[in-house]
Amino acid sequence: MIALLTDFGSSDYFVASMKGVILGLFPSAVIVDLTHEVPPFNVQRGAFILWKAYKWFPKGTVFVGVVDPGVGSSRKGLLVVGRNYYFVGPDNGLLSAAAREDGVELTVDLSVLAGGASVSSTFHGRDVFAPAAAMVARGDDPSSLGPPAEISVALEMGYASLEGELLRCRIVYVDRFGNAFTSLTHDPPWPLGRTLSVELGSGPGPARRVIGTYVRTYSDVEPGGVAVLMNSEGHLELAIRGGSFASTYSASEGTDVLISPL
Repeated sequence: MIALLTDFGSSDYFVASMKGVILGLFPSAVIVDLTHEVPPFNVQRGAFILWKAYKWFPKGTVFVGVVDPGVGSSRKGLLVVGRNYYFVGPDNGLLSAAAREDGVELTVDLSVLAGGASVSSTFHGRDVFAPAAAMVARGDDPSSLGPPAEISVALEMGYASLEGELLRCRIVYVDRFGNAFTSLTHDPPWPLGRTLSVELGSGPGPARRVIGTYVRTYSDVEPGGVAVLMNSEGHLELAIRGGSFASTYSASEGTDVLISPL
């Protein structure tokens, strides 16, 4: 199985070209679209999506990530062999969180493929990453694709610190419902039902203060109420029942959050 993640969208032919290259080299490949709606050039968001999604795929899946504003520059292209999965893409941090969590066993520099005479300097997704993924998926030895390398750019997915019951963290992802994932990835110290002060710092507009309740699920607050909960990915989440927390409170990715009990 080969899973694709890009910022190409669905209106152009770019994704189709990559699939055509993969099927030309490995006709029996099973190709899955993870997403092609990463905002253009947003490597951080692409890395987060890959990090959260990869572990639900069958072991041995090859992930191809193309959010690559530095295409054609001196940045390397990488094939990362993990304990359970393979990751192919630019060395700009896109692969880093998922690969590190899976456990890196080998990293290969794809510069030899990128230096081919027929390789475009502006479309490595088609000319480098898609062929590399197809070759690995069909059983080629990963070490035959290039010399050993290292992941040189690693992205951090936000900080989180607890001082007693005071939490400092950051919004790291906003889903299509407007739910805001924070960078806290373990249970907070508050009991269920605790009323909380949520202060939203950096971001558009002045600092905002919101009153919410720490609950198990969305329906544990009244419609329109603010829920603070641990979500399905193990992140502390800020949500409005039946509404968008992000748009209501201008809470974007990167916004600092300070939460304390009342």
